[in-house]
Amino acid sequence: MPRKSRIDAPGALHHIIVRGIERRIIFNDDLDRKNFLARLGDLLLESRTACYAWAIMPNHMHLLMKTGLMPMATLMRRLLTGYAMQFNRRHHRHGQLFQNRYKSFLCEEDVYLKELVRYIHLNPFRAGIIPDLNALKTYPYCGHSALVGKAGHAWQDTAYVLRLFGRTQKDARRMYASFLSKGVSQGRRPDLVGGGLIRSVGGWTNLKSLRRGGTRIKGDERILGSPDFVESVLKAAGEALAEKAHPGAAHLDLDGLTHAVAGYFEIDANELKSPSKRQRTCEARTVVCYVAVRRCNYTCAEVARNLNISPSTVSVAVQRGQAHPQVEKIIRAVMRDESI
Repeated sequence: MPRKSRIDAPGALHHIIVRGIERRIIFNDDLDRKNFLARLGDLLLESRTACYAWAIMPNHMHLLMKTGLMPMATLMRRLLTGYAMQFNRRHHRHGQLFQNRYKSFLCEEDVYLKELVRYIHLNPFRAGIIPDLNALKTYPYCGHSALVGKAGHAWQDTAYVLRLFGRTQKDARRMYASFLSKGVSQGRRPDLVGGGLIRSVGGWTNLKSLRRGGTRIKGDERILGSPDFVESVLKAAGEALAEKAHPGAAHLDLDGLTHAVAGYFEIDANELKSPSKRQRTCEARTVVCYVAVRRCNYTCAEVARNLNISPSTVSVAVQRGQAHPQVEKIIRAVMRDESI
């Protein structure tokens, strides 16, 4: 799939994950970590960007931030580019330091802020970098120490987070510590770091159950939140969520879609699943890929299995389908097909 643009707005909450290329080390020692934090702090203060949680690991990092005066993409570009140049000079290396683009999830604050603070701050403990939660209180490369009053950073907004746990600072810190300890038994939380649609419906089991019942759920891999939140964010960003919830397309299964498109092009549906390179067959296959992915919310892998082609071929077909001059006319005709 072509990668989507970042979604951002003043006040938007982002969970950002940055990994080293090929999962290599991006912080060799304490000086690297201190250099990074100094650079991060300067940018946050300059841009009035709030930081609620953070954790630096040997080969990756987590940041939970709210967009201020500077677009998040600009802040991250300056942060990562500057640090990578400094790291390469210091360690006499060349080339890329970070893996592809950093991951960024725009988050529904009311539902996920506390969960993300806990998830991010437990990272050093889960990774075995520190032995227990008591040691986490004084670990200098994680925002937890500031929340419990053992450290302080002018750029970390501890007051905002603590207000979520109690009216007084003492009570808030006690309730926060209790909340954090309860998260240990939860283990890793894939629902907080990937699969926007899966997160929205509560996991793979629920998603599969809904799909078996013919229900298509609105979701976006860039957004962590409920379907209603996803819809509101995309609407505010000027992106047409309706494209993924097209009336009539939402209930189509892949076989029904394939037969409908094949009927429009007056070819046998089985031909779409064959290696045929005939122009009319390729055109019909392109339309199936586009409608399935962009209008019916299927993944490239699902479409690939149905058509006996590779996911990368589906991805290319989706792009071609979007540019097809008559694709909307074909879709309208397909949606009126009484056989569906």
